[in-house]
Order: sequence, then C-alpha cells, then structure tokens
Amino acid sequence: MNTKQLIDEAVSLPVEERAFVVDSLLRSLNQPESEIDKKWAVEANRRLAELRSGKVQAILGDKVLAKV
Repeated sequence: MNTKQLIDEAVSLPVEERAFVVDSLLRSLNQPESEIDKKWAVEANRRLAELRSGKVQAILGDKVLAKV
C-alpha cells in the first residue's frame, strides 16, 4: 500500500477513528518526556484548583484574543 492509498483509506474512516489515527501519528512525532509531562500535570492541577477555589477567575478566550 502506498501513502496515497493509506491516506484515502484513513479518510474513509468514521470521525472518531480518524481522530485516533491523527492523535497516534502526532504522538509518534512528539515523544512524551516524562519529567516535563509530570511538571505540566502538577501545574495544570494547581491551576484547576485555583479556578475551583475561586482564587482566580477564568477569562473567555474571545476577550483574551481581543486584547491581543
């Protein structure tokens, strides 16, 4: 099977399966770095806790982009 045939077959898959294929391909290009991933997970949990506690207020993406 050549690349064009592979792509044609992938495009014919249901949306969920195409998303899985895309995600798998992207992950193969960007191999995770466990130490960095652990640090980002800690940071994400900290930020989520701040949002849930009311310590910080979320800003709508539209408003952020308008300021840029």
